[in-house]
Amino acid sequence: MTRPALPRLLRLPSSAGRVRPGLTVAAVAGIAGLMFAASAQLASGSSGLRHPTDLAELVGAEAQRVDQLTETVEALRLEVDDLAAAAPTGTTEDPALVRLEGMRVGSVPVTGPGLRVQLDDAPASNISIPNVTVDDLVVHQQDLQHVINALWAGGAEAMTLQGERVIMTSAFRCSGNILLLHGRVFSPPYVVEAVGDPTALRAALAASPGVQRYLGWVQVVGLGWSVRDVDALELPAYTGSTELRFAELPPGTDPLR
Repeated sequence: MTRPALPRLLRLPSSAGRVRPGLTVAAVAGIAGLMFAASAQLASGSSGLRHPTDLAELVGAEAQRVDQLTETVEALRLEVDDLAAAAPTGTTEDPALVRLEGMRVGSVPVTGPGLRVQLDDAPASNISIPNVTVDDLVVHQQDLQHVINALWAGGAEAMTLQGERVIMTSAFRCSGNILLLHGRVFSPPYVVEAVGDPTALRAALAASPGVQRYLGWVQVVGLGWSVRDVDALELPAYTGSTELRFAELPPGTDPLR
């Protein structure tokens, strides 16, 4: 294919002043020097680390930093637990109540029967289905929220999303088909595990209008969906911060009920 001719350059009116060549070269050289100096200064950070140059690298770097901080927090938490166990106490607490409190705040691991629910994006080839858009083929934030809320309503004692313990202060956000939870990044398939009575949990999923809407899209575009009974789920303890800075329980509310 023949390239089209380039457009002719516009000519400046004869009255336009000309810049002296020597002055132009000097100005360009000065600007180039400043640019090289700024570039060298940015490249020579005190840490000597390579800085991310795009969003993907930035997310990867931050995820690695979160992993390192999580390991540090876990080590400190174990140290605090050891010190607390060794410290003398003048009161005797009910072990069952302590266990229940730990389950509610997610500070202790939980093992027991329950459900494993998995949601996944539909095959990309299903975009050929009439009136279907790319947005219809991915699992959305509200889909996960409907599943999690239904399982809590069904009496779940403890829950994880992508292996991360879900507690009352947990918040997650979806961007496209990327899930952000507790400072970490996850991709589908999304797995929710809940310890509780499997029959009651299944009934709660069936009673949820939001879950039923998702199942409708499962039939139309092939979104992934599976529910399995598990005899012995092992859910880890939550290792992040549980401090509430901008929220409080309403008066008369029992957090253990």
